Amino acid sequence: MNKNKIIFWTTTAIVSGMMLFSGFLYLTSPDLKAAFVHLGFPDYFRIELGLAKLIGALTLLIPVTPYILRLFAYFGFGLTFISAIVAHFASGDPLSVVIPPFIFLALLLVSYTYWGKTEEKKAVFA
Repeated sequence: MNKNKIIFWTTTAIVSGMMLFSGFLYLTSPDLKAAFVHLGFPDYFRIELGLAKLIGALTLLIPVTPYILRLFAYFGFGLTFISAIVAHFASGDPLSVVIPPFIFLALLLVSYTYWGKTEEKKAVFA
């Protein structure tokens, strides 16, 4: 396995693992239910986001996933991390809560960049 694939799979595994873990907790943890209330989000959004995280993580981890679905997963996770940064910052949470989404956004960008280096570019709507 070459360097690009190692970087791609390492960063993808870290981001996907975190998303699988947090997606599971979104669906089961009373503490996260309270966190969504703190941020002002309705409870159904927690469930919706938890399921989307689980599906998106599997989309990134399964090698035969169609190009367009993987693209949607990257976009969705990017939007999730940016939204988490904004929501925590706007609600006055400490920097220790605001910074982790920045780190995972950076890892996601590395994963996306190295995905492009390991695969041929395909037509998006082909």
